[in-house]
Amino acid sequence: MTARGRFISIEGGEGVGKSTQIAALAELIRMQGLEVVLTREPGGTEGAELIRQMVLGGSAERWSPRAEALLFAAARSDHVERLIEPALASGKWVISDRFIDSSRAYQGAGSGLSDADILTLHQIGSRGLLPDRTLVLRLDTQEATNRAAARDQNQPDRIQGRTATFHSDVDVAFVSFAEREPRVRLVDASGDTQEVTARLWSEISDLLEPA
Repeated sequence: MTARGRFISIEGGEGVGKSTQIAALAELIRMQGLEVVLTREPGGTEGAELIRQMVLGGSAERWSPRAEALLFAAARSDHVERLIEPALASGKWVISDRFIDSSRAYQGAGSGLSDADILTLHQIGSRGLLPDRTLVLRLDTQEATNRAAARDQNQPDRIQGRTATFHSDVDVAFVSFAEREPRVRLVDASGDTQEVTARLWSEISDLLEPA
């Protein structure tokens, strides 16, 4: 039987460097002779990418918090069933740019829905699948804001463009997850790219050992 692959999610607020670090981490894993699938949320499958366009576009008031949470859960359900689970079953490692903890932080803590509400939707839509390891990149608020503005050319999507208070609440939520759940690790995203990659690697290297 093929050994089940490992599932890693990379989380964090806006402008913390997730895309750069995901690419670097994937390369290190491939150097171990493992196949890696890179994906993102919302998205990753045809249906989920269509939902991504719906949920990230338009005005800030386009969706109510509950409608937004339902859309994210629907996108994740398709993503898990059609991409993540088949890849893991075939022995591949999956790295996702965001997963359930972003919903918990953004649609939960940031928008007033309870954590239990979000996790219930996840249980229904995705059978409660959790990553083997969740790495949350954290950066000084002002530096992260400057990076995000440069990346988005001052044209953020409807979630990125929310208030500083909202994004502060999101960060607090991520920290609270790490305090309660061993799979969630906080990683300092300051410094040069190689330093941050080394910190990430140190948090997942134990997953290379046979289960």
